[in-house]
Parts: sequence; structure tokens; C-alpha cells
Amino acid sequence: MDIDNVKLQKFGKNIAKFRKEKHLTQNKLADMLDVSREHLAKIETAKRGISINLLFKLSDVLNVPEKNFFEFK
Repeated sequence: MDIDNVKLQKFGKNIAKFRKEKHLTQNKLADMLDVSREHLAKIETAKRGISINLLFKLSDVLNVPEKNFFEFK
């Protein structure tokens, strides 16, 4: 597994973590972002990357600073 995929996986896990902290389902968050649940699921599982525009929207909707999605421990 390459380093980029590892980072995408951690990034996706952070999205899922923040989504769950807000008690949102994938369906609800996808609706709020105006994307399909499948698209969101692929981002959360590192099967698809994310556009910068969607990252900004995600940050606004979840009220989480963009940089927090990139905190990999």
C-alpha cells in the first residue's frame, strides 16, 4: 500500500469520525453536501479522492476546520 493511499484512508476515517460526532448518517451528510451517499462512502473508504470545493463545504457543514481532516495520528 502506498503512502498516498494510507493518507486517503486516514483522511476518510477522519470524515467518518466527525460525521458520527455530529450524529449524522452518510445519507444525511450526503444530502447536506449535495452528493450521493455512494460518493461520500467512497471518500470515507479511500476509494475516491475529494475536491477542494467539497472539502470546504464539508468543513462548513460539519463546523470542523479543514486542517482537522488532515490530522493523522
